[in-house]
Amino acid sequence: MLNVRAILKEGIARLREAQVPSFTLAAELLLLHVLGRNRTWLYAHPEEVLTDADAQRFFDVIARRAAGEPTQHLTAKQEFWGLEFEVTPDVLIPRPETEHVIEVALDRLALRELRANRPQKSDGSGLQIADIGTGSGCIAISLAKELPAANFLATDISPAALAVAKRNASRHQVADRIDFREANLLVLHPPLATRHSPLHFDLIVSNPPYIGRSEAESLPREVRDHEPHAALFGGEEGYELYADLITQSAKHLKLSGLLVLELGHNSLPAVQPLFDTPEWTAVGVTNDLAGIPRVIAAERL
Repeated sequence: MLNVRAILKEGIARLREAQVPSFTLAAELLLLHVLGRNRTWLYAHPEEVLTDADAQRFFDVIARRAAGEPTQHLTAKQEFWGLEFEVTPDVLIPRPETEHVIEVALDRLALRELRANRPQKSDGSGLQIADIGTGSGCIAISLAKELPAANFLATDISPAALAVAKRNASRHQVADRIDFREANLLVLHPPLATRHSPLHFDLIVSNPPYIGRSEAESLPREVRDHEPHAALFGGEEGYELYADLITQSAKHLKLSGLLVLELGHNSLPAVQPLFDTPEWTAVGVTNDLAGIPRVIAAERL
């Protein structure tokens, strides 16, 4: 019979031997998942003896993690913007750098109201927002929590991803304000609005696929073998989707509407020139904590 301290030590050793990144954290999260406990309990009860069934379940998920399955797929959850999201192999695992999209979107909305000498809509009242390629729904749902009076459209090309996003929206009690629709970027079938009455947004956000297929072999196996390729790869070079996304956004943004896009680690040189057209102004780039250009934002003229 193994206690908490001993089984955790063994799990860490097995993941370290398999060269799993962040092996200590992964072992902790997997043990918490198996036991249905939190970290406070884990370190307050190191002598607690596990049942044989729990020990076997733990070593089973440790083996799967050692074989390359992401921890988030084994626990079916990931934290983002202080919220817990369900994740499955049908959606991209939310990553910390994507939180910069939320930060930039909120900052640009506030700046727009300040510049227009309007009272800031801290609750998002009257705002129409679109999240393109919503995946787990993490961006739309996080913004919906921050802007409780705004309304949202969230699109994805994957029906399976939309099912996950809908469950996350219900979990966080924002499903009544987010219209989830299957679409290729902003091309919906059937169209959301007629040609004579187009739907216009105050803000469009997106974390589009931006990894090049030419980079596939250099990706960690957790990403390459287990995350959905439709959400990862944006073409051979990775930046191919941005041109259509920016063009479609120009047609669906209100005047002074904002577009906020996540960038791949090497996307900026290809993407920034796409904003050198009469439709766009106030183009800005935000670096992530590693100093990599991570978000580009612009305003519709």
